[in-house]
Amino acid sequence: MTNSSAGTEVPQTDLPTTAGDAPAPRQEGAWSRSATPEHREKDAALQAWRAYFEATALLQDRAERHLKEQVNLSLGDYNVLLLLSEAPGHRLRMGQLASQMVFSPSRLTYQVKTLEARGLVTRQPCSDDRRGSEAELTDAGRRVFRKAAAVHTRQVRQDFLDQLNEHETETLLQVFSRLGRSLEDTGS
Repeated sequence: MTNSSAGTEVPQTDLPTTAGDAPAPRQEGAWSRSATPEHREKDAALQAWRAYFEATALLQDRAERHLKEQVNLSLGDYNVLLLLSEAPGHRLRMGQLASQMVFSPSRLTYQVKTLEARGLVTRQPCSDDRRGSEAELTDAGRRVFRKAAAVHTRQVRQDFLDQLNEHETETLLQVFSRLGRSLEDTGS
């Protein structure tokens, strides 16, 4: 498989790639040499997974890099600010924020502390339950988020949306909506 943006060869493997794996090289054309329809179907599914995984990693890397360079935010920081900007009163309980971000509470606590140190969010006890705490977007956080949203939207459009036709966009929406529902239904 060739990475068209870099023009480099990407090795093929029989196994799905996960973070930290070092894929073993696969001989050119081995996908097409499967003997049975079942093997060809399995190979196609593995190729789909591999293509998804690699493209997603590239998209996330580019989004992260552009946010860091232009507004000094990580993609995770941006996601926290996005969720708070959409919440009523620009505030959420830390537990709600963690579940919406699919983060562990301790990781989110660290991230929110970092944003709080920069003056982008505040944390305070919940008004209805003093045991919990809420994160709230500050005025400075709203300003930074607006700038970051413009940067991120441009990058998503350039690297993703502009690369798809209408049919591909609809297909991806259907596939990933169904997959997301399935994963939510089965839990973690």
